[in-house]
Amino acid sequence: MTVTGTTTLVVGATGTTGGRIAAGLVAAGHRVRAASRRAGRIPGAEPVRFDWYAPSTHDDALVGAERVYLVPPVGDPDPAAVMLPFLRRARAAGVHRAVLLSSSAIPEGGPGVGAVHGALPGLFDQWAVLRPSWFMQNFTGTHTHARSIRAEGVILTSAGPGRVGFVDADDIAAVAVRALTGDRAPDADLVLTGPEALSHDDVARILTEVTGTPVTHRHLTYEQMRDRLAATMPLEFAGMLAGLERAIAQGAEDRTTDTVQRLTGRPPHSFRAVAERESAVDGTLLRAAPDIGPTR
Repeated sequence: MTVTGTTTLVVGATGTTGGRIAAGLVAAGHRVRAASRRAGRIPGAEPVRFDWYAPSTHDDALVGAERVYLVPPVGDPDPAAVMLPFLRRARAAGVHRAVLLSSSAIPEGGPGVGAVHGALPGLFDQWAVLRPSWFMQNFTGTHTHARSIRAEGVILTSAGPGRVGFVDADDIAAVAVRALTGDRAPDADLVLTGPEALSHDDVARILTEVTGTPVTHRHLTYEQMRDRLAATMPLEFAGMLAGLERAIAQGAEDRTTDTVQRLTGRPPHSFRAVAERESAVDGTLLRAAPDIGPTR
C-alpha cells in the first residue's frame, strides 16, 4: 500500500466515528495520527495522546498534521472554550483543513458546538461541518438506549411519536473521509441522515423482528427523561439532551437528505440493514459491547 505525504490528525480516534475514520484513512493509504486520551492503538496509525483539557498534549499531537478531524469534548456545554484555542494553535502549526463533528440539531452559531461551527470558516481555508442525525449505534454497545433494551426490553425517550432520520456511523465516517481527502473540502455544513425517518416505535419493532427479542418504546415526559439522564451526567447537559428529544416530538428531525449519496456515490444504510449486520456479528446486537465513544 502506498502511503501519501499528507498527515491527518484524528481527534477521538478510538470513538464511534473517529475509529471508523482512522481505519478508512489508513485503508486509503493516508498517514494518520490517532489521538485519544490514552493514545489507543489503531492498526496502521500513529497513536498520540490528546486531551482537550490538557493543553500540554496539543502541540505534540499536531506535529506534521495538515488536516484534522474534530470530535468535541463529551458532555461539555461550552466546548468552544477549549476547542477554539486549540484550533488557532492548529492553524498556526500548519493545519489547513478541518472537519468538525456537530449535530443536525445544532445550527451554526447555536449552543454548544454551534459556536465552534460558526468560527471554523474564519480559521481554515478548507473546512466542513458534519451534522449527522441521531446515530443508529445508539441502540447497540453501552449507550443508554442499548442498556435499557438489554435490562428491560424498552427504549425510553421523551421523543413521543416523532420521527428521526437515524444514520449509520459507517456512513458518517465515509463522508468524513471524503471531506478530509478530496481535492477540495466541501466548505459547507452537511446534514447526514439515513434513507428513512423512523419513530422510536418503528425502531423497537425492527429490533424485535431482527433479534427475536421483544422491544418496546416507553414514552417519558421531558422532566422524566432529564432526571434519568442526570443520574450519569451534569444536569445542564441532561436537560439539553432531553430538550433535543422533545424537539423530535415536535418534528425537528423528521427529514432525510441525499448527502451520503452525493459525497460517497452510494445510498446510506437503512436501520434494518444495520440491525441485521450488527446481529450477524456473533449475535451481539443486544449484548454489552466495549464502549467505543459517545453517540448522539
